Amino acid sequence: MSFLAIFLQSALYGFGDPISKIAYEEMPVATLLGARYAIALGVMLPWCLRKPLRELKELRLGDWLPSCLCIALCYVLSNEALKLTAATSVAFLRSMSVIFTPLAALALLRRRVSLRLIPVSALACAGMYLLCERGGLQGFGAGEGLTLLSALMMALSLVFAVRSLKRVRALTLTALQTGTCALVTVTLALVCDRGYVITSASAQCREVIVYLAVACTIAGFLLQNLALRRISPEAVALLQCSCPVLTALFAALLLNERLSPAGMAGAALIILSVAGAILVERRARRGAAGGIRH
Repeated sequence: MSFLAIFLQSALYGFGDPISKIAYEEMPVATLLGARYAIALGVMLPWCLRKPLRELKELRLGDWLPSCLCIALCYVLSNEALKLTAATSVAFLRSMSVIFTPLAALALLRRRVSLRLIPVSALACAGMYLLCERGGLQGFGAGEGLTLLSALMMALSLVFAVRSLKRVRALTLTALQTGTCALVTVTLALVCDRGYVITSASAQCREVIVYLAVACTIAGFLLQNLALRRISPEAVALLQCSCPVLTALFAALLLNERLSPAGMAGAALIILSVAGAILVERRARRGAAGGIRH
């Protein structure tokens, strides 16, 4: 079920990426993100006023804040990078979280890097390179730097979430992540986009934002947190490489975009790497279970 949770998250994000283009044509990035997370928090607020507040009283900031801040910074940085460099560059460099996550797990969780995951991660990176028009890189500037920092923040958010989930429930952490994202992005919108009137957005744009709030934020965060209770952050990062493949599929269906032969080869390599990640994770879990029985 944990593997299916990440595939479903990737499908939700994969559909959200191409339809986000509709909203970005009308609304500044900071305002869109602020609206997205504010709506998500509003949907969760009735539930948040009960159990999470009681749980929060028993927690230290270090139990939940690092994961929440990292995930908020990840999405802010990656969206800001889209204004500075090509989308293909952002997509490719953002996939470097596959490399950063095992290193973050080693540093913060003292978890050894699985040697079996190294070739799988390399295969995923090669697939992303081909899928994203051979990386889409034509140089290295501010946009590329922000994207790499975004990938690092995603890796850290996954690893910190593993620690947080030992103290809080997945739904509580989802609420805390959503609230932190809302606070950060609404503040940015008020500072950066003061001249934009959000009520001027079209009905179609508002529908996209609601989808991003409910499906990509609430459901996406929750599915990720549920998966992290059962499988390693390294495996989650690898499984999330399926998102660009699904994005390409939905872009072909909705926007009539077509993959090049290199892109198709990259998609195939990513699918193989995802299958490899599942096999490695299952073997690791069986080995752990066998050790416990012994």
